[in-house]
Amino acid sequence: MGRAGNRATLVAAAAALLLAGCTSGQAGPDEPLPGISSPEPVVSEPAEPTPSDTKATEDPGTGDDAPEPGATATETAAGPPFAADTEPDTAEPTGEGETFLSVTNIRVAGHDRYDRVVFDLDGTGSGQPGWRVEYVDEATDDGSGLPVQVDGDAILRVSLSGTANPTDSGVEESPSDRIVPDDTESVDEIVYRYWFEGYTTAFLGIDEGERPFRVFLLENPTRVVVDVQH
Repeated sequence: MGRAGNRATLVAAAAALLLAGCTSGQAGPDEPLPGISSPEPVVSEPAEPTPSDTKATEDPGTGDDAPEPGATATETAAGPPFAADTEPDTAEPTGEGETFLSVTNIRVAGHDRYDRVVFDLDGTGSGQPGWRVEYVDEATDDGSGLPVQVDGDAILRVSLSGTANPTDSGVEESPSDRIVPDDTESVDEIVYRYWFEGYTTAFLGIDEGERPFRVFLLENPTRVVVDVQH
């Protein structure tokens, strides 16, 4: 082989070595290039939950919370405000003979889906009043049995037991004889008949017939609450 042939062979060998060196230094598809760091993955942080606004509804007309104790705002808004029917509702007084209470005021206010009537009581002793609340065919006075005029299509009689004459309770029995509310849907009129032999009676005139109702006691101060559904 001549000198020119040897030179060509050496050039070809050098080119092959150079190509092999470059190929061995290349990065694979999953490897970073030399001298370049891999970028950190971007992770989206979840947004902080925003607490929902809650607001307790208080009845400006009666000063008592509208929902029944223990009922949530969701339960009240989603369906009927309480379980109720038209059957008589009764409760026995506690501390009878030691407690002397008189009705000092009657308050009434309309709410979403029901009307509320509150009987405020005050007096002496540690007991609480009882009640019998029921629909009656006609309103009559205790003792005399004389009829009492009540406006309404149905009459709901409220009889509070464990009450006393104002001379024994030490507080004035001061509700109005007749109360005609202007913001109610179910209760047309309240007729108060005062205390007689241990019982205090009032009649609620109910619009458009007998409507479901419930009765419960609130304390500090003592109140008997009657709710009538719309």
